[in-house]
Amino acid sequence: MPLSFDWPFPQKPSRSYKVLSTITIGFVGTLSRLWMNYLTSVRIENGDILLNAVLHRDPNRPLITTTNHHSCLDEPLLIGATLPYRTLWNRQKMRWALGADDIVFTVKKHQIFFSLGKTIPIKRGDGVYQRSMDFALEQLNQGDWVHIFPEGKINMTKELIRLKWGVGRLIAEANICPLVVPFYHLGMDSVLPNVEPYKPQTGQKVSIYVGDPIIFDDMVDKMKKENRSLQEIRKAVTDVIQNEFAKLKVKCEELHRKHLAGDSSSSSKT
Repeated sequence: MPLSFDWPFPQKPSRSYKVLSTITIGFVGTLSRLWMNYLTSVRIENGDILLNAVLHRDPNRPLITTTNHHSCLDEPLLIGATLPYRTLWNRQKMRWALGADDIVFTVKKHQIFFSLGKTIPIKRGDGVYQRSMDFALEQLNQGDWVHIFPEGKINMTKELIRLKWGVGRLIAEANICPLVVPFYHLGMDSVLPNVEPYKPQTGQKVSIYVGDPIIFDDMVDKMKKENRSLQEIRKAVTDVIQNEFAKLKVKCEELHRKHLAGDSSSSSKT
């Protein structure tokens, strides 16, 4: 089904649109970083991996970051926690994100705000070949960064669940195979509990464990030469990320256990 509202992105963004977009992204990013720096205790393991991928990767290679999803504030606060202010105010360097159309694009003012913030409306249940996924693929083909929650929803149980194949499509069909950086986090559902009144909490502890970058070039090329179907490639790529999530979950649980126990030697804040 198509989106219930007009496509929110101009075909050719004007200078004023880019300025408004930069202000929106920078303002939200700054608030997020201030919140995570001064109102939350954050431990990040391997944060330099993510920073290097954002700032210093081959300019022709796009970037996909993937992480688990535990609260509605995951996206802005985690990005704010891991990137410096100068990057948060650099529209070209900043990520595109995918946001559920029935949650974050419900009214016109939200549509304007989130689109200026480089959030792409995704219609859950509409499959991997919808306009929003095509648009995300176009951004990757321009060398941009796309951030994805491949679980496809807030994971209330925190158990491992099957990842959606949309991330596999973006990797398999990009003109240049993206660099993929997975990470796992714990504690965000204490910052914004998933129960009413949905009020952000200060003084909470959040732990983030960044995994090693994954390059799928050889795997995707091999499967294409074997004339494997795009569906098979999507599944194989997604399965690799699924396995990485399982490994990172264990490592992040240990990091978070030490964080909660007050072990200051377990990691450092970036």
